[in-house]
Amino acid sequence: MQKVPFNYTPCIILAIAGVLLPLGTSSAATDTDTFDVTVTVIAACEISATDHDFGTYDALSPSPLDSTSTISVTCTSGASYSVALNAGTTGGGTIPARLMTDGSNTLSYNLYTNSGYGTVWGDGTGGSSDVTGTGSGSVQDLTVYGRMPAGQGEPAGDYSDTVTATITY
Repeated sequence: MQKVPFNYTPCIILAIAGVLLPLGTSSAATDTDTFDVTVTVIAACEISATDHDFGTYDALSPSPLDSTSTISVTCTSGASYSVALNAGTTGGGTIPARLMTDGSNTLSYNLYTNSGYGTVWGDGTGGSSDVTGTGSGSVQDLTVYGRMPAGQGEPAGDYSDTVTATITY
């Protein structure tokens, strides 16, 4: 009988394939965890003011001159705020008696919290009040009511003052 040579190559390939291929089906293992995502929202406010222009004043008119301007406030929703106005930069002016100047000449005026001109808008001193509110997250416009008394009789000129609006929140 004649011996047939045995070819070992297919056996080796099958042995390697058995190592590389799993014999059964298996599923991948998983694990989960949770984590918190947080932030702290701070109260924040911004303020901007338009110039308050009385226009043209007739010192001989028997009526006061009234005008308005706007202070815009944007605060975080729910943030309480107050807006105060100072006395201005004209020497001798106070919150209850603000002054505009042209050189050495002055004109009286004041700024109020409402159209009834009963409450001077200031910082809470000298009988004045600030204006308070609660932020909405959007712009809130506050109207500044200005009044110049009639019959001041000062010389013609360009009078001015600079008032600072301060927001506290």
